[in-house]
Amino acid sequence: MKPSSLIPPPALVRRAEQQDTKALQALDSAHYIHPFTDHADLATRGSRVITQADNIYIWDSEGAKILDAMSGLWCVNAGYGRKELADAGYQQTMTLPFYNSFFQTTNVPAVQLAAKLAQLAPSVGDRKFEHVFFSSSGSESNDTNVRMVRRYWDLLGQPQRKVIIGRHNGYHGSTMAGASLGGMSGMHAQGDLPIPNITHIEQPHFFENANPGESEADFGLRAARWLDEKILSIGADKVAAFIAEPVQGAGGVIIPPATYWPEIQRIVDKHGILLISDEVICAFGRLGHWFAYEKFGIRPDLVTFAKGVTSGYVPLGGVLVGDRVAKVLIDKGGEFNHGYTYSGHPVACAVALANIELMEREKLVERVKDDTGPYLAERFDALAQHPLVGAAETCGFVGGLVLVKNKVTRELFDEALGVGMRCRAHCFKNGLIMRAVGDRMIIAPPLVMTRAQVDEMMELIHRCLDATLDELRAEGLLA
Repeated sequence: MKPSSLIPPPALVRRAEQQDTKALQALDSAHYIHPFTDHADLATRGSRVITQADNIYIWDSEGAKILDAMSGLWCVNAGYGRKELADAGYQQTMTLPFYNSFFQTTNVPAVQLAAKLAQLAPSVGDRKFEHVFFSSSGSESNDTNVRMVRRYWDLLGQPQRKVIIGRHNGYHGSTMAGASLGGMSGMHAQGDLPIPNITHIEQPHFFENANPGESEADFGLRAARWLDEKILSIGADKVAAFIAEPVQGAGGVIIPPATYWPEIQRIVDKHGILLISDEVICAFGRLGHWFAYEKFGIRPDLVTFAKGVTSGYVPLGGVLVGDRVAKVLIDKGGEFNHGYTYSGHPVACAVALANIELMEREKLVERVKDDTGPYLAERFDALAQHPLVGAAETCGFVGGLVLVKNKVTRELFDEALGVGMRCRAHCFKNGLIMRAVGDRMIIAPPLVMTRAQVDEMMELIHRCLDATLDELRAEGLLA
């Protein structure tokens, strides 16, 4: 593994010095419509211009070094600056930069990657994954899931099975179908969402939804049974599938109790519905396994992936299609009238193959499971002692903590105070990227992070929590 750079390489420094931040910000505000951004606010504040990156660090156009504790957007698992991935993309670009996979055509990297993913995806019980459908993102992949699920039931003579159940505060992308499957109220408020035949149950968030005195084990069972109640209220003969993230990511790193997923599996089996495991964030080592369904012992029919498959270097997504679904689609379905221009893009697939090879060579998945993941858990758990923190928990290389007004009563802050965003601002000032989801602060660092870098990150988190505490006390919002 390439050692961490304490300062940006000279060539990167020179490039940073050549950037005119204000000019770039003006162009950005004038022409670039960003995702999930208030553009009136952006025009006032100006964008943070990121110019280069190396290992677990990024630099902005002002030369500030920032520890990226969010892996870009949950995706730079192998870290920044990996020459092997750049070389793989270059070589494939010079060999075959693009050709489509429509109409009985294929390319070498797509074939090799599909076979490699089938090899990596473990069988669980009677579930095997021998087939892959490629897209360019998790959003597209979840659109594909809707098409596959409904086509599957049509071919089995049960076209009335259309309803797909998701979870409130779950995230499954930003397309019409992906945003509908997800349970983000802010997204549903725009664009007349969700689309028909998609509904939701409550999330398994112990801190917010447990009853007084209820154990995590009992809560996990009760939360899972919300699915059973929903299926029965709709009619099991009308329900096609349940979709969920093994650990909710964008919703705030919501880690379900250990009893949750086994009970979910029992319920979907009882009703005969399909199970979709959305692992766009959770796969490729993020939770210490190549795929998270293995960690939780669930038997999904479809597995959504993206992000970490290329470490974010090139857009690529897809669906692992379990044999139960694949056999029906292949044997009975004829032509599947669905696909994307960039399905199985040769350059993206070549980079994914190089990324997987790198991760295997450096044993990144094993390191997260046996070494750095447990060490991060030990250090992160200690944050629960901070005056602002009501709970702190991790799973592999994701973590979340809840900012509270009162640790004893677990009283939350008034949402209008924006305490999470205040903390996030202190993070940026102190050279740390940590995401705020309401008043829940979350991390998902690159898997290449060392124990020493975990220590460095934790020191920065403590510093930012202290700065947030001082600010709240100075404003009289805390005693």
